[in-house]
Amino acid sequence: MIVVTGAAGFIGSCMVQKLNDEGHSNLVLVDDFSSEQLNRNFAGKQFALQVDRDEFLEWLKQNHTRIDFVFHIGARTDTSEFDYEVFNRLNLDYTKALWLACVEYGLSLVYASSAATYGLGEQGYDDDVDKIPALVPLNVYGESKNDFDKWALRQENKPPFWAGLKFFNVYGPNEYHKGRMASVIFHTYNQIQQNGSMKLFQSHRQGIRDGEQKRDFIYIKDVIDVLYFFLTHRTDPGIYNLGTGRARTFLDLATNTFKALNKAPSISFIPTPEDIREKYQFFTEAKMNRLRSIGYHKTFYSLEDGIDDYVKNYLVPGKYF
Repeated sequence: MIVVTGAAGFIGSCMVQKLNDEGHSNLVLVDDFSSEQLNRNFAGKQFALQVDRDEFLEWLKQNHTRIDFVFHIGARTDTSEFDYEVFNRLNLDYTKALWLACVEYGLSLVYASSAATYGLGEQGYDDDVDKIPALVPLNVYGESKNDFDKWALRQENKPPFWAGLKFFNVYGPNEYHKGRMASVIFHTYNQIQQNGSMKLFQSHRQGIRDGEQKRDFIYIKDVIDVLYFFLTHRTDPGIYNLGTGRARTFLDLATNTFKALNKAPSISFIPTPEDIREKYQFFTEAKMNRLRSIGYHKTFYSLEDGIDDYVKNYLVPGKYF
């Protein structure tokens, strides 16, 4: 059996579909299943059972001999949340407990880290593990992810195979529930549908024009392909970046969303909200050499192709992946 935590969420539910597409249906889905909206993400997918996240570690204790692999995608991901206790409980302590269980039971583990660990990028965006202790995240979410990465690297006892993946800016289907934290593509699409235009954040950094802030945007279909790669490639443990390796501007993103809808761009700029202004990443770009060096050679979606697929095949018809 394969475990997927966060299975009702954006990335987790898409991973469940990927596993189904590859012939895997003997799956254990772990999450808080109390949200009807979230549960739509895995409607129609094939799996063996659901386990509430608060009961999962005890369930695993009783059923670990039935498990072969764990994808730990579940986490609190709201970068505007500032309650340390929430992140310590759901991101740091929970992941530590799961790691230790995987060590004890001999289970392979892939877990979600984040590009939020890089902060302003003072150390660059190189996934060299020797640089991880020097990273300075900008928010509590990034701190929780970096704290676990550092903890994992210090452990003498590790799962038989493990990998941490630093997700950059992921976009794609099944993010309908994410509200403010959904991708800018999702918000652009909705604003275009509502009023025919899009409002992007102004730049508040000298030398960077409005809309020229850059991020490494990666399509969800690439993310789940890499996750699946590690299910079959269990020989190179460690922490890896997961982006495209190419930063693009928010103007590129918005313009291509208009293009996918066959509409002329209508873009204006508004001040960045005060609560995130000082914690805002103006540039991210994954160095992808490590993943490529262990044999992952598949080409990533371009921003243009990813947006076109997302808008036309999911957002317009209101479909899930």
